Amino acid sequence: MNGVHRFGIAAAIVVLSGVASLLAAPSLPDQVVSHWNVAGEPDGTMSKTAALALFPALSAGLLGLFALIPRVDPNRAKIDEFRPSYDWFVVFFTGFLFVIHVGIIAFNLGYEFDFVALLVGSLAPLFYFVGFVLENAKQNWFVGIRTPWTLSSEAVWNRTHELGSRLFKLTALVMLVGLVFDAYAIYFLLVPLLVTAGVTIAYSYVLYGRLEETAPTSRGR
Repeated sequence: MNGVHRFGIAAAIVVLSGVASLLAAPSLPDQVVSHWNVAGEPDGTMSKTAALALFPALSAGLLGLFALIPRVDPNRAKIDEFRPSYDWFVVFFTGFLFVIHVGIIAFNLGYEFDFVALLVGSLAPLFYFVGFVLENAKQNWFVGIRTPWTLSSEAVWNRTHELGSRLFKLTALVMLVGLVFDAYAIYFLLVPLLVTAGVTIAYSYVLYGRLEETAPTSRGR
């Protein structure tokens, strides 16, 4: 399956999101619940029109951006090296937005469920796949763990992404465990994600410094 077909799947998901909005519109109230607190309690609303348009429009816009990135990146040849995993991430991400959109619709149609659990449960497989993308990502300007140090050294990029891949996959598993703890599930998302971000940034900085320190010695030999 080539990139055009993979993006075709993502585009079909965007269309389904719009169809879901059109089908649900007659049955929804003028104001719909659109936000939940960390305990899973509704605490925000927006107009039906805005809510039904938000995710289809967001999905379409992001899909266009994802299609553009491989064309404008100066290192687009590097993106081509892991293009299948990049494209499948786009499909997974579009699918995630679709699930959340349908969840909002279902909640406002009167179906009772824990929306935070839906969010965490949907993000877990997405994050696991992010780990897979990081495992394959080559040095580029748009996709991956882009710090000043990973962008300055291919060795730092590769080793940071090896670590980041493992941490994102671990974060996904921790998130699934968090579903057992109901009201605390959101913290099983936020805490590992923040730790992963902090560790990978710090690791790239420290690793770059170590490699810079040893580089002159290696050249002298």
